[in-house]
Amino acid sequence: NSSDLSPSFILASIPGLEAAQSWMAIPLCSAYILAVAGNCAVLLVVRVEPSLHAPMYFFLCMLAAIDLALATATVPRILSFYWFDSREISFGACLLQMFLIHTLSAIESTVLLAMAVDRYVAICHPLRHAAILTNAATARIGLLAMARGVLFFLPLPLLLLPLPFCGSRVLSHSFCLHQDVMNLACANTTPSVVYGLTAILLVMGLDAVLICLSYILILKAVLRLTAWRERLKVFSTCITHICVVLAFYVPLIGLSVVHRFGKDLAPLVHIIMGNMYILVPAVLNPIIYGVRTKQIQRRIL
Repeated sequence: NSSDLSPSFILASIPGLEAAQSWMAIPLCSAYILAVAGNCAVLLVVRVEPSLHAPMYFFLCMLAAIDLALATATVPRILSFYWFDSREISFGACLLQMFLIHTLSAIESTVLLAMAVDRYVAICHPLRHAAILTNAATARIGLLAMARGVLFFLPLPLLLLPLPFCGSRVLSHSFCLHQDVMNLACANTTPSVVYGLTAILLVMGLDAVLICLSYILILKAVLRLTAWRERLKVFSTCITHICVVLAFYVPLIGLSVVHRFGKDLAPLVHIIMGNMYILVPAVLNPIIYGVRTKQIQRRIL
C-alpha cells in the first residue's frame, strides 16, 4: 500500500520453511557472534602487541573493521526478520544498507590488493619494503580505499532514487543488494545496469586481476630460488593472504553467478549464497590469521 514516491520492500523468506525461520536464525546468530568475537580479538591483539605494529597487521585490522561493519549492517536486520517477522524494510533503509554492503565490499577488495602488493614488495624487494610500506603509507592506503569505495558506489542508490516501483516489491535476499532492488523497478534501468557493472569491473574485477598479477610475479621470484625448502618457506608467507582472498572472492563470484544465471534456482539458493557472501569472510578471516600467525595465536591464548 506504499506510494511509488516512498516504497517499501519485503525481505525474502524461504517458501515452505517460514515456521522454521526462528530456528534457522540460531546458526546465523552464532556465526555473527563468532565473527564479532574473532574480529574484535584481532583488533585488540594488534593494538596491545607492539611487535604487530607493522603494515601487514594494520591491513589485517582494516579487514577486521570492515568485516565487523559489513556483518553489523546486515545480520541484526536479518535476525529481526527471522525472529520477529519484521519483513518490511523502508526504501531509505534499503538504499542505505545497499550502499554500505557494496561500499564496504569495495574497500575490502582494495585492502586485499594492498596486502598482495605488501607480499610482493616483501618477497621481491625485501630491502626496500620498510621504506616503501611505512605506517604513514599504510594509513594513506586505508583512506584511499575508503574514498575509492564511496566514490564508485555512492551513485548506485542515487540512480535508484528516482525510479518508480509499482509491481512486486519482494526481494530475493534477506537484505538489500543493488541488482535485486533494481530488478523490481518498473522503468528503464539501463543507466543503473551499466554503471553497476562498470563499478564492479573497475573495482573488484580490476583488483582481482592485479592480485593475480602480483602472485605471478611472486611465483617467478620464488622459482628463482635454488632450494625447495627455501621456496616453500618464502611462499608459505603468502598462504594466509591467499586463503583470505579466496574467502572473499569465492562467495562474491558465487553470488554474482546466482544473480546472472540462477533465476530458475530455488529461493533457498539465493538466500544461502547471500548469507555466505556476508558472513564467510567475517567468520573465516580471524580464524585463518589466528591459526597461521603465531604472534596472534600466542597473544590470544
